[in-house]
Amino acid sequence: MKKLTIILSLIILNSLISYSQNLKKDSRPNILFIMSDDHSYNAISAYNNHLIKTPNIDRIASEGMLFTNACVTNSICAPSRATILTGKHTHINGKIDNHMPFDTTQVTFPQLFQKAGYETAMFGKLHFGNSPKGVDDFMILPAQGDYINPDFITKKGDTTITGYVTDIITDLTINWLEKKRSKEKPFMMMYLHKAPHRPWWPSPEKFKEFSRKTFPEPATLFDDYKNRGTAAKTAEMNLLKHMTYSHDSKIRPETLADMEKVEPSIIEIKNGFYGPYGRANDEQRAKYEPILDSINDYFKANWPSMSDEEKMRWKYQRYMQDYLACISSVDDNIGRVLDYLEESGLAENTIVVYTSDQGFYIGEHGWFDKRFIYNESFKTPLMIRWPNIIKEGSTNNEMVQNLDFAQTFLEAAQIKAPDDMQGESLIPLLTGNNKKWTRDAVYYHYYEYPSVHMVKRHYGIVTKEYKLVHFYYDIDEWELYDRKKDPQEMNNVYNDSNYANLVKKLKMKLGKLRTKYKDSKELDQKYIEITK
Repeated sequence: MKKLTIILSLIILNSLISYSQNLKKDSRPNILFIMSDDHSYNAISAYNNHLIKTPNIDRIASEGMLFTNACVTNSICAPSRATILTGKHTHINGKIDNHMPFDTTQVTFPQLFQKAGYETAMFGKLHFGNSPKGVDDFMILPAQGDYINPDFITKKGDTTITGYVTDIITDLTINWLEKKRSKEKPFMMMYLHKAPHRPWWPSPEKFKEFSRKTFPEPATLFDDYKNRGTAAKTAEMNLLKHMTYSHDSKIRPETLADMEKVEPSIIEIKNGFYGPYGRANDEQRAKYEPILDSINDYFKANWPSMSDEEKMRWKYQRYMQDYLACISSVDDNIGRVLDYLEESGLAENTIVVYTSDQGFYIGEHGWFDKRFIYNESFKTPLMIRWPNIIKEGSTNNEMVQNLDFAQTFLEAAQIKAPDDMQGESLIPLLTGNNKKWTRDAVYYHYYEYPSVHMVKRHYGIVTKEYKLVHFYYDIDEWELYDRKKDPQEMNNVYNDSNYANLVKKLKMKLGKLRTKYKDSKELDQKYIEITK
């Protein structure tokens, strides 16, 4: 009897120890959300390797799932981030453009993670608000932030860190993962890069490397927009006519002053060159100056005699050299974080997401920037790795949006999503249950007009096959693109009689989507009035 009592006692003790250990260790997955700013999917080799190789970003795709039809609800920085945080369209969360205030009563998904026992952190670029909600620890850039010796907002006040912003954000991220987080809790980390946002200042090493490279031109670099509407013809984002010499192409103001006349005449951004570059210390300047000398000497000697076509090509190369150099640093640093996850044993139970806040024009249609519903700005890179859940090397072409991120993360973490979120969890797609995915169209709405780049207000519906767009405010124009026959979106077929029945169907479907997402003509007018 005594022996039996001892055995039972040992069984109970082991059960209690096991139960205690399970209480201490939360087995829910960690989430590492990596986002860059203005990263074109055409500048990621997992999508297209004609410009740059991004082996570390590609690792996430090769070890997880690559989405080929991921897109945004509103292609501009702060509104996109507000949509990601809330799982709601911008007309609901209030952040319709970069100027309108975010509705701070909105619940963000980090708050829900924090409440559910996750440890949360955010390092890098938030873009709006100085005190992110729902994060236990943060160091964020004020507004757009700086590439060189950036300032950071922290819970303890502002601080400046010497170095290159992409390296620093990564240092902060790895330091938190290694030394600051609780080892007993799962984590939700937002690792947010400033790069490759304009103005593109690479690290000195990448600046030297990439300034010697030449890149292939996009087929539509010299687009004349003849088969498009007013919006494409009047947008102010042409490389030749609107990309500035100092702020963008690294021509010193002194160089321009020494030249009699520089055509085309472009209004320079105040402190556009020395605002960012003035932050460099003497040691950093010593590394930048030889490359800047080379660029400026060439420009001064050759620009006056160049044809417009030659000038366009020169500007494109200068743009790509700096833009892609910034991306190369992002890729290197993502590799550092992925390596840390592997070495620390965290990789096995960590969902890793890579995306951008939207797409970006890198010379397609002669443009830079974003804003349009057209593919290059509407589509965004998205890849997700989740060991033992997502099949390695898989690809998905369903219509998914940044609207869906919050609900996806919440479901993965076994946290109930609020009923007023408007996205759909991607878990069925991640686990191979594509039949459970019922969405066949997405809704888009852009508001920031009149404003920089002068892209007109528009909303639209996009399916895998077609894109129907309504431009409004100071015009009333419709456009329709056949995405299969015309992937570069060069021909508006809205008035083509062969598409007449399709237009009717898509308009009806667009109306249903506007109702579903609680958008309307009345709301359009409200935002017109309050943004005048």
